[in-house]
Amino acid sequence: MIAVFGGTFDPVHLGHLNMAQQCVEHLKLVQLRFMPCAIPAHKAQPGISNAHRVAMLAAAIADFPSFSLDLRELKRQGPSYSLLSFQELRHEHPNEPIVFLIGLDSFNSLDRWYEWQVITQLCHIVVYQRPNQTTNLSAQLQHYQRNAQTTSLEVLHTERAGKLYFLPGQVIDVASSEIRQKLKKGQSCRELLPAAVSHYIDSHELYLSDE
Repeated sequence: MIAVFGGTFDPVHLGHLNMAQQCVEHLKLVQLRFMPCAIPAHKAQPGISNAHRVAMLAAAIADFPSFSLDLRELKRQGPSYSLLSFQELRHEHPNEPIVFLIGLDSFNSLDRWYEWQVITQLCHIVVYQRPNQTTNLSAQLQHYQRNAQTTSLEVLHTERAGKLYFLPGQVIDVASSEIRQKLKKGQSCRELLPAAVSHYIDSHELYLSDE
C-alpha cells in the first residue's frame, strides 16, 4: 500500500505527526510519504520558502523510520494539483492500493478540488478528524460518501482505489494558521511543534511578519 499525506506544512506541527502516526499504526503501513504542496490551489501561497518548509519536514520526521518525503510537487511547474500527483503515482504503482490521508476540513471542501472525482478513483481517501469538527458536505460529497465509505481495512488493502475511510484515533487540536499567528505575536509554540522544528524556526527567525 502506498500512503500519501499532502499539505502545505507551513509549519509542520505535532498534529501532523500524530495524524501520520495514527494512520501508519491503524492501517499497518510500512511507509507514509509527506508530500508538501508547491503552490496550493486552495490556500494562500506559503509566506516562507519551499526550502524552509522542506527543511522543517525533514527535521520533524528524521526519527520516524516509516516516514519519508515525496517532493514531486515542489519540482513541478505551475499549480500544485493533487490530481497530477495521483496520476503519476498510479502510473508508478499500477496495481497497489494508494491511500490519500486528509483532514476533515479538507474533506469538507473536496468537491472544490480540481477534478476531485477523478482523484477518488485513483486512490482511497482516508479522513482524519480533529476535535470538535463535523462534516459539512455538499450534495455531491454526500452522494460520494454514501457510495464509497467503508469500515473495512481489508477492503483498503485489497482494492486499488475508490473507497472512503474515516480514521479513528487520538487527536491533537492544533492548526498551522494558529501557530503562525502566535509566532507573529512573539508567543511561544514549543508545546505545539517538534523540538527540531521549533529550534529551526527560532534560528531562522521565521513567521515574524506576513512576508
